[in-house]
Amino acid sequence: MNAIKTVGVVIKPEAAHIQGVLAELLAYLEGRGLGCVLEDAAAKLLSASGGIPRQDVPAAADLVVVLGGDGTLLSIARPAAIKGVPVMGVNLGSLGFLTEVPIQEMTQAFDALLAGGEHLINPRMMVEANFKGKTSLCLNDIVINKGALARIIQMRIRIDDCEIEILKSDGLIVATPTGSTAYSLSAGGPILQPFMPAVLLTPICPHTLSFRPIVVSSSARIRIELLTPGEEVYLALDGQRGAPMDCGDVVEVRRSEHELRLVSSPKRGYFDLLREKLGWGG
Repeated sequence: MNAIKTVGVVIKPEAAHIQGVLAELLAYLEGRGLGCVLEDAAAKLLSASGGIPRQDVPAAADLVVVLGGDGTLLSIARPAAIKGVPVMGVNLGSLGFLTEVPIQEMTQAFDALLAGGEHLINPRMMVEANFKGKTSLCLNDIVINKGALARIIQMRIRIDDCEIEILKSDGLIVATPTGSTAYSLSAGGPILQPFMPAVLLTPICPHTLSFRPIVVSSSARIRIELLTPGEEVYLALDGQRGAPMDCGDVVEVRRSEHELRLVSSPKRGYFDLLREKLGWGG
C-alpha cells in the first residue's frame, strides 16, 4: 500500500449531522498531518474554497473517504477503481453494505489503516457493460427493467456461445458478488461472498418459475438482447447511470480488469456484517 498523504472526501450533503461529522474528520486528518481534498459539496458545506468535482477526487488523493451511504460510494467507485485508489465508506445511514465502517468507529478504522493495515483493503470485482459502443464500469449490478406501465418483456440470454433462455419477465439483474446483497437480493437472488470469481443472473418477476437465479463463472461472456418492441425498457448501471433500450438492442457483460479497493472495518468480518445488516439471529 502506498503511503497515505492526502485524503479525498466525498459526502452525502443531505445526510443527518453531516456537517459535524465532516468537521470531526477534518480535525482528525489535520491532527495526523494529512492533507485533504474536498469535493465541491463538502467545501460548500463548510464555506471553504478549493472544492473539486466529485469525479476528480480519486486522482488527487491517496485514499477516498465517503461520508454517506452505498449510493454515494457507488458514485465514486468507477473513478476510484480506474485510479487504483482505496475507498473507505463511513455509513451515515442505517443499512450500508459498502459503507461498512460505522460513524463511531471512523477514527479507529483510520488508525488501523495508517498503522499498516493493508489487510483491511479488499479488492472487489467489477464488471463492464458494453451498450451501443460505450463501455461502462459497474461495482454492483447491471439491470434491465421494464417501465411502470410496460408489459412483460422478453430477452434472449447467451452465456459464452450458448443460448440459455428467452426470458419473459419484468427484467433481469446481472450482479457481482458485491452486488448480490443489493437489488438482486430483493429479487430472490443468493448472497455471494465478495471474493468469489462469479457473476449472478437474477430474473425480476419471471413469467415462469422454471428460470431461477444462476451463478456463472466471472470469465463468462454474457449477452442479453431485448426482443420486445414498443415497450418502455431501461438499462440501469449501478443505479447511477443508464439509458433507454429498444427492441434489438444488445448488452454485453464481462469481468473488468479494474477492481475497487474497498477498506473494510477492522472490527467485523463479512458474516458479522451480514448478521448486523440483515438481523440474523435477532
